Amino acid sequence: MTQENTTLIVGAGFAGSVMARELAEAGRHVHLIDKRPHIGGNAYDEYDEHGILIHPYGPHIFHTNSERIYEYLSRFTEWLPYEHRVRGVLEGVSYPFPINRDTLNLLYGLDLDEAGAADFFERVREPRDPVITSEDVVLNSVGRDLYEKFFLNYTRKQWGLDPSELKAGVAARIPVRTNSDDRYFTDTYQVMPLHGYTKMFEAMLDHPNIFVEVSVDFAGVRKQNNYCHVIYTGPIDAYFDYCYGPLPYRSLRFEHEHLSDVKQLQETGTINYPNDHAYTRITEFKHLTGQEHAGTSIVREYPQAEGDPYYPVPRAENEALFKRYESLAKLEKNATFVGRLAQYRYYNMDQVVGAALATAKQLIG
Repeated sequence: MTQENTTLIVGAGFAGSVMARELAEAGRHVHLIDKRPHIGGNAYDEYDEHGILIHPYGPHIFHTNSERIYEYLSRFTEWLPYEHRVRGVLEGVSYPFPINRDTLNLLYGLDLDEAGAADFFERVREPRDPVITSEDVVLNSVGRDLYEKFFLNYTRKQWGLDPSELKAGVAARIPVRTNSDDRYFTDTYQVMPLHGYTKMFEAMLDHPNIFVEVSVDFAGVRKQNNYCHVIYTGPIDAYFDYCYGPLPYRSLRFEHEHLSDVKQLQETGTINYPNDHAYTRITEFKHLTGQEHAGTSIVREYPQAEGDPYYPVPRAENEALFKRYESLAKLEKNATFVGRLAQYRYYNMDQVVGAALATAKQLIG
């Protein structure tokens, strides 16, 4: 395999791995690199020293309405059905989240049916027109009190910004329900890879046309500059040496803990703490994986400004800066940019797979 007829793919997460598989099956030779010492990107999972399957980079829960994407990934894994549930803790009391009828009844001592819950939201909402910010979205939907109890401080912790400073799409991702459905997602397919994400990635990259190298930085490889094409899934501003300045990202610090004498710590996979603590949430992995174990392993998430880029910060000025980098990217004849960091977009996992499949189809022709 010579570099002249090889495609270099930078990043072995969902975007890079799906692209690698698609190009390999089309007869292309692929050199896939990642600066981390493993494949799988942020979805990488591993067994901790106590034998519990954990997600080092925070919980990754697969959900999609796309049969095509579900069937595509099913080539590389069996599935474990899993419906994620979340609770939000206010003053020591646990409430269903996203907000539903049961949340209202428990919080306010009411006995609302679905129609009553709808009437309640209509009565307390603060109509906003136009809806521009995340604050607008929530106030327009559930009003001031629920906004301040569940959203305001959580958003400040998560983003380091007030909801009024963030685009509407951030809050629009979180539904409000008049029924008692306490699932976090309502997608048709809600599953977890039966043997973990890493095993799924290993199967995806198991192809004679794919050569994988980890602990390899793109900066050193790009100087060779004799690949027939580069597919880049890393931060787009880094690719262009931050020539217009760095794009803002929000990062996370993860605090993992094992509790050897606790079989189950939480009633649900994730508990949110909108108003207490420096962390935003605690996730208990055995809920997600269905694993049986005498102990349990959890992770606390602490949002921060510095560190690995996790979330593009959705503000108009950041989008404008990204568009400048995107204009440069379009001038790169032998490079393709795909993925959350390369497209400065908050993708769910299934959306990354969809974007990678579409991009691969264009490249293969």
